[in-house]
Amino acid sequence: MSLRTKFLLFVFLIHAVLIVLAAQMLRTNPALFVGLEVLLLVSIVLTVQLYRGFVRPFQLIAAGTEAIRSKDFSMKFVPVGQREMDQLINVYNQMIDELRQERVTQHEKSYLLERLIQASPAGILLLSFEGQIEAVNPAAERCLSQPAGALLGRRPAELPGEWGAVLGTLHEGQPQVVQLSGIQTYRAHCSHFVDRGFSRNFILLEELTQDLIRQEKQAYEKLIRMMSHEINNSIGAINSILQSFGYYTPQLHPDDQPDFREALDVSIARNTHLANFIANFANLVRLPPPNCQPTDLHELLRGIQRLLQVQAEHRRIAWHWQLAPVPLRANIDQQQLEQALLNIVKNALEAIGENGNLTLRTTLNPAALHIENDGPGIPPEVQRRLFTPFFSTKRDGQGIGLTLIRDILLQHELRFSLETQKTGRTVFSIWF
Repeated sequence: MSLRTKFLLFVFLIHAVLIVLAAQMLRTNPALFVGLEVLLLVSIVLTVQLYRGFVRPFQLIAAGTEAIRSKDFSMKFVPVGQREMDQLINVYNQMIDELRQERVTQHEKSYLLERLIQASPAGILLLSFEGQIEAVNPAAERCLSQPAGALLGRRPAELPGEWGAVLGTLHEGQPQVVQLSGIQTYRAHCSHFVDRGFSRNFILLEELTQDLIRQEKQAYEKLIRMMSHEINNSIGAINSILQSFGYYTPQLHPDDQPDFREALDVSIARNTHLANFIANFANLVRLPPPNCQPTDLHELLRGIQRLLQVQAEHRRIAWHWQLAPVPLRANIDQQQLEQALLNIVKNALEAIGENGNLTLRTTLNPAALHIENDGPGIPPEVQRRLFTPFFSTKRDGQGIGLTLIRDILLQHELRFSLETQKTGRTVFSIWF
């Protein structure tokens, strides 16, 4: 039974007793009967006023409670002129104002945090309480090379390739480095935040590629410049002395002259070879900024085929063309990109060896070039070291080719990859 019902029942009983007493006095004492009737009317009026003053706060409390339950913080009450009621109304209105301001502040913070996460250059994976990926930002999609739809609901350990192996064993406070295809390098962090009183984890993917490449380039540029300066100065002086020795050949015994000339020629040739060797490294660090112009990539590829056609025929390697129906045009430095594509195709021909197939494929949406070969695939231990300066699997390789390709494509701000696919074909892809 509610308090209001009890109050009404009590009032009913009191007034019923007064009515019975008044009826009794009607026969015995009419004057007292009139007094009781007046008292009864006054009691009814006071009761009605008391009821209104008693019930009104409960109505306000009920209305305010319902508004809070429905999260409606816009409803406020107007003072009614009663001191106790006005105190209650003022407290309620102040509480509603604070709740409304708190909700607005929380929404603003939440919106700002969401915008920061979306705009962050670092990849962010928000995990659910069960450890599944619940949300990703655009940077994480780029890092993982997968759309959000393919990531949501999966555990980090279930991601393909190196990502799954690293993220599956990632612990808070123990960042790990992930290197993909020898060029993209990332650092993965795990941390937590409190959501509704419970701890949830998130993973931060920070790309280190550009910083590492810039640092390593600064290191080997300084080394190569110093070596080039010292070696070229020495070679120039040595060759000059060796050529001067040639004037003394007639003074030697005729039997010794052929050996002397051969020794001088071999020494000069080896010095020249050393000068050319160091010049290749010096050219790597002298790569100028690209002078980009609109260029037809299909025509550029045909020019490279003409340069390497004889070599391909000698190796019995067939060219296959799968070009887009219209020319693929890109804003590039033609000379630099031609050098990069020439190195890529030469590497593909060397990877095939003999009796193979080379496929050049372009697409318009997305604008991309894919150079495929069916030679032996890239071993996993080599895949991680691709594009590392001066790393080569060739016996006499200098490790310059892929480094030059990397630097040219990075200067053009082009995304690229080199990997052996599940089909066994090795593909070098460039996205324009």
